[in-house]
Amino acid sequence: CHDSDGVLHEFGSRWRNADCYDCSCSRDGIDCCASFGTPVGFDEKKCERIFNKETCTYKVVEKDNPSKECPFNGMV
Repeated sequence: CHDSDGVLHEFGSRWRNADCYDCSCSRDGIDCCASFGTPVGFDEKKCERIFNKETCTYKVVEKDNPSKECPFNGMV
């Protein structure tokens, strides 16, 4: 299987791509799904989601003070 970057992967192989998706290669092709959850249920006027590609995780922080985290209700 050739991925979107043109890298060749063997059948049965698994990898995490640069966009934090877990992928696998089979004779049917490549299948990828998100390795991360997305926070929901927070005050969108006051807070925003920030994605960290190095850890493949989100933080929810105040727009006016990004050093302060905001509570959220769940992940999807």
